[in-house]
Parts: sequence; C-alpha cells; structure tokens
Amino acid sequence: MADKTVDGGQWTGCAVMFLQSLCPGVNLLSLYKDPQGKFIIFKVIKLTLTDSAGGLGTFEILKVHDADPFLGVEVKFVNVAACHQFLESYSSGAVRQYLCQHACRLLALSQELTVETQLKAGTHTLDRCLDKLDLCLQHIHLSQPERLRDEEIDELEQQLQSQARGPASQSVTIMQEESPVPSNCFKFQNRVFEDRMLTAADVQSFSNGVGRQWKHVGRALGKNCRALKGPAIDNLAYEYEREGLYEQAYQLLSRFIQAEGRAAKLSRLVKALEDCKLTSLAENILDLQPRE
Repeated sequence: MADKTVDGGQWTGCAVMFLQSLCPGVNLLSLYKDPQGKFIIFKVIKLTLTDSAGGLGTFEILKVHDADPFLGVEVKFVNVAACHQFLESYSSGAVRQYLCQHACRLLALSQELTVETQLKAGTHTLDRCLDKLDLCLQHIHLSQPERLRDEEIDELEQQLQSQARGPASQSVTIMQEESPVPSNCFKFQNRVFEDRMLTAADVQSFSNGVGRQWKHVGRALGKNCRALKGPAIDNLAYEYEREGLYEQAYQLLSRFIQAEGRAAKLSRLVKALEDCKLTSLAENILDLQPRE
C-alpha cells in the first residue's frame, strides 16, 4: 500500500466513529458537553486513536459532535498504512478495548465500561464490510474531509500539549538532577517509580492492551534478553496464532519472565513500551493517574 494516490497527491481519507456507552451511569455525550468533562473525553479519544492507528501524526481529529445518543468523532487519516492499522484494530475489537481502558482510568470508574461503536465513511457504514479492508480503505479515501479542524478541537489540542509539558516540568527536572534516581527505582514521564519484578497482573494488563504491537515490544525486550532474540518472536507468533493476540502477548511476557527470573523488572517493560511509543499502555500498567 502506497501513501501516494493515483494522481500523485498525498493519501488522505476521512471517517466518522460514533461512540455510545452502554453503562447506565456513564454518558459520553453528556460528559463531552460538560465543560469539566470535555477535555477528559477528548483525551480518551485521542489516546484511543493513537494506540489503534500506530502513533501521533497519522491522524487528525477534525470535529467531535452531538449525534444523539452517540458522540460522533470525525477523523482525517493522512497515512494509508495507519488507516489500515486502525481498521484492523477496529475490526478486532481493539479500538473498543483501548477506549474502555482509557475511559476507566481517566474517569476513575469503579465499573468496567462497555461501549457500542459505529464507523462510517460518507454514506457507507463500514461495520458491514469490515471483512473487506481494502473496500473500507477505498470508502475512507473517497470520503475527503469537508472542513478544517474546529476551533474547539484546536483549543483542546493546545490544552493537551500544555498538560503533557506540565506547568512545573522545569523545576521537576532540576530537582531530579539534584536527587539522582535510587538504584531500586526508575523514572517515567518525570516521575519516579519503585522497580519490582513483573507480576501476573502486569502480564494480564500488557496482554489485554498491546494488541498487534506485541511483536515490536518483544523485539525491544529482545535487545537485552537472549530468549527473545533471533526467530523467537516469529516462532511465538506461529505457535500461538490460533489462540489470538492476547495469548501471543501473554506467552511473550511469560517467556521473558521465565528467562530473566529476578531480572524481569517492571522498568524493562516500561522502557520497551516507551521505545515502541506505547506510553498509554505503560501508564495503564503503572496505574498512573492524570495530572490535575
């Protein structure tokens, strides 16, 4: 799949994803309409798209609108490979999984969230043809965006960038330079965490959230783990192909723990996730709450 179109221009396409919570106490549309909830819901959507499309810079949120009872999210894709990855994530249910994980964490929900989704490109409902991803790609490509990004989305993006930088990032950096990280700790996003051996809960969180990226994480871990070098990753993929992505990811981390023993530390997994640009999954494993 090339990123160039037939006429030589850059590949772009537009789709609208509709979201509705099936939990009585959580209404995504109402939360987005609320001034205090708007930014949190936007961040949930942004993290979900980043995870499912393969990173930032591969998509642009143009508008979030009222499609009662759904919340509509208009997305422009600027990379055909990323759009294809998003469609694979959507068809496998990974998009709903990412959305529920981020929403539960950022909204501090006590219950597990269940959502209904619909995906459209123009007049085409893509949920009906997800078994034909090339056809879905064609519909998305033909559905070119009719508008520039909303001013409201611009403001939310700026707020998100400001939060990522952090109001006290400079003072935090200075404090950490003065106080070196202890040998039994590690640093992630300018915060210090106590290092420990990986637990069964870590393995489950990783296996639930990593999706198709498990191979990339495996190769990152394999830089310092002999058991994951050479054909080991491909062998795992072949051996557990029928069991699905969860089992492949589970076996990967289990093999890492078995091979490394007490050296199979949380810090090594977090570093591998950072290297693969899966910071939201690292935040989930660390149970990292958003900054106020």
